[in-house]
Amino acid sequence: MRIRWVAIGLIAFFCLAAAPSQAQLKGENLLVAPPAGFKVGYKGANNGMNMMEWVPAAETVQNWSEMVTVQIFVRRADLDPAQFLGKLQQQWLAACPGSKLASIPTGKANGYTAATMMLHCPLLAATGKPETTMFRAIKGNDSFYVVQRAVRAVASPDQVEKMKQYLGEVSVCEAGSPQHPCPDLKPLGR
Repeated sequence: MRIRWVAIGLIAFFCLAAAPSQAQLKGENLLVAPPAGFKVGYKGANNGMNMMEWVPAAETVQNWSEMVTVQIFVRRADLDPAQFLGKLQQQWLAACPGSKLASIPTGKANGYTAATMMLHCPLLAATGKPETTMFRAIKGNDSFYVVQRAVRAVASPDQVEKMKQYLGEVSVCEAGSPQHPCPDLKPLGR
């Protein structure tokens, strides 16, 4: 189920996978990379929300078995991760009969407030297939970040574990901030 969100403002986001070998992080940065074997299927910005979708190399955003969606809502640090995912859950439940409420645990990601949620749609009308999606929302000081990893199937225990592990590595950092430190980027191959 691809729900596209709209917000206001402008965007700048950082993807570790696309970082030049001598990159220096500045300001607040979303730390996320595409899974191995994935490619950019869609990239765009609309009304202050930047979005990128990654799919397996042989697939498209119209016909995919797995997808990672990255959304950055610029200058929307007013959003709350649990409330945002709660609203998303209500939209999901309305769009997919048979879905069940999911818990929305909250915690921290590199010192920032974060929340996660997993939803399963037994049969999405638009595709005629089931879909399982896990979300991670992080409230930065400057912007709001949502990363989701989906499988167009009833997720196996291994797929669920892969989703949890992947989203567990998604983080936000702020260059020069001891409360939200950024990783030291080193040139590849050195």
